Amino acid sequence: MARFRSLLAAWSIVAVAAGTIRADEPKWKQHTINGRSEFEAAGVFDVDNDGRLDIVSGDTWYQAPAWKPYHVRDVARVGTYYNCFSTLPLDVNGDGRTDFVSCSYFGKNVGWVENPGKPGAPWTYHDVDQPGSSEAAWMVDLSGDGVPDVLPNTVNVVVWYEVARKGDGTGSELKKHDFGARAAGHGVGSGDVNGDGRVDLLTPKGWFEAPSDPAHETWTWHPEWQIGATGIQILARDIDGDGLSDVVYGMGHDYGLYWLRQGKGSGGERTWDKQPIDKAIASVHTLIWADIDGDGKAHELVTGKRVYAHEVEPGATDGSVIAWYQFDPNSKEWTRHVIFQGEPARNAPAKGGDRLALKDFPPGTAGTGLQLTAIDIDKDGDIDLVCPGKSGLYLFENLRVSK
Repeated sequence: MARFRSLLAAWSIVAVAAGTIRADEPKWKQHTINGRSEFEAAGVFDVDNDGRLDIVSGDTWYQAPAWKPYHVRDVARVGTYYNCFSTLPLDVNGDGRTDFVSCSYFGKNVGWVENPGKPGAPWTYHDVDQPGSSEAAWMVDLSGDGVPDVLPNTVNVVVWYEVARKGDGTGSELKKHDFGARAAGHGVGSGDVNGDGRVDLLTPKGWFEAPSDPAHETWTWHPEWQIGATGIQILARDIDGDGLSDVVYGMGHDYGLYWLRQGKGSGGERTWDKQPIDKAIASVHTLIWADIDGDGKAHELVTGKRVYAHEVEPGATDGSVIAWYQFDPNSKEWTRHVIFQGEPARNAPAKGGDRLALKDFPPGTAGTGLQLTAIDIDKDGDIDLVCPGKSGLYLFENLRVSK
């Protein structure tokens, strides 16, 4: 049985660069959904159609508002990993109940898990495809039809699954779009790189340009950078307001959060200038944009340290951190705002095989795992965060003072 408790998150502001701190700076309250959970993905949706947002993570769904746990399905454990690497809400069969799309690293599969519609009943897994080892997945509208599609971080191939309505009206199907292996790597993402209004697909080796009909026409490949083992997503957006989209990414198994500033060469070609956002953060595996400051614009970058992404890698035993970053267009610098700062694993065993997050880090340690959800879960008008990871499943309630 999960232990339920709440505590006030450690809250501080650390400036990566000079910036002005707003008077209504958000504060956060940490709620422990399950301090013993080791699943690294969690989704937020109304499981039982009671009007409240629930949390689904791994083998359990937690019913709001008391977060009562119900079993979903058995999930295999491989070493220190559970073979459920995404929880993406989607009513696949069109029955009015929200299911979820899952991917796995060790099973190399993408599939969906059917919501039975009542607490205590087993959920059924339906396999869709086996594209390769998928370390996380995200939903983004790549087809341009207004419906988010499934983008897995499949390290051996670049692939996405169009969420398309079935002709007989019985729900949706996941239609595979395979871009091959040449651009594949550790990390994937999306954003409008060239400013044509369409969502492009990004990898650690460059980007695929979306055509006018993304679901049926060929995407053009642009091998314009080599940024290493990143997380999901790699994001494209005009950061500095110069009319050119820039690229933001984190290092999945090393230190560093960076952005590539887009420019123009003498011949009009695109150029990319790598600049740091935060060199001190390690194991960045998930990045999202969210409206943290309540100004109505999802312009804040939210991320954190994945606790024991690998048990032995740069920064593995560092204290975990969850933070949001704000870019100042005047100073051209980023400010780091800490939501949670944890203590390091000071007594972690020397051998990676002997390490376990729940033993090595203090109780209550929160990280971002492989999936981070920014959503107004309590419907009070501001954005909260749901953070799963090997050191537990936590909800961070935004206590921002309303204007």
